[in-house]
Amino acid sequence: MFKKGDDLRQDRLTLQLLAVMDRLWKEDEGLDLRLNIYNCMATGINEGLIQVVGEAETVCKIQMRHAEKLNFWQLKSYAALKKGLILAWLKGHNRSVESMKIAQDEFTKSCAGYCVATFILGIADRHNDNIMVRKNGQVFHIDFGHFLGNYKHKFGIKRERVPMVLPAEFVEVIRVNDFGNVDNFEVFRQLCEKAYLAIRRRAHLIISLLSLMISTGLPELNSDQDLNIVRTTLHLDSSSEQEAIEVFRKDFNESLRNSWKISFNWWFHIVNQMYSNG
Repeated sequence: MFKKGDDLRQDRLTLQLLAVMDRLWKEDEGLDLRLNIYNCMATGINEGLIQVVGEAETVCKIQMRHAEKLNFWQLKSYAALKKGLILAWLKGHNRSVESMKIAQDEFTKSCAGYCVATFILGIADRHNDNIMVRKNGQVFHIDFGHFLGNYKHKFGIKRERVPMVLPAEFVEVIRVNDFGNVDNFEVFRQLCEKAYLAIRRRAHLIISLLSLMISTGLPELNSDQDLNIVRTTLHLDSSSEQEAIEVFRKDFNESLRNSWKISFNWWFHIVNQMYSNG
């Protein structure tokens, strides 16, 4: 797919960092978090090529399919607040218990990987058109035009108001126990913590790779100060690993407790799309 209007070098760098994290998780911890790292190549100023991932839909499209059943367009935005749509979509593509159990496992692992990676790198603009779900259960993020804590604002309000992208819709898929998984959410929590600590132990590598790109003129990576978000999310000023994981747990729990803020952001995005499309 050809895309024009965005500096895809930043997307490419983010995808390369995700690939590095994926390799560290696999080699250092034996963790395969099922990251879907598609190809992206800048071919000129603000233009380039992006690989299309098959058998996948954006979260927004999954939600809007439900909205098509509603009679009044004013109610269509309600789809962003309704629970169960992603779970129902996955069940529609995985009709056997065994198939759905595998899909839930893919969803749980990939959600953990992207939840931790986007948190560490301060990736912003995580609305429901920038997160996709494959029919096999894999979650993956797209469009990395804003990272390193360059969060978007609307009417002076920061759009991302929770530390991690952990919406109630995702938690519902992870928590459902119709497929023989006992306390699967605790498995998810442990995956997040293990993944986080693995990257924290190799923080120097992630920061060094970002530092090498400062001179390239990326719009959101101009100086060493831009790397402070990574130092902050990895809690490098903590005196011990235990202290760092305790702070991470607080961020995790805050995101879980305030997941409604993500739902509201997604609702706002759908409303904005509806008005833009007439």
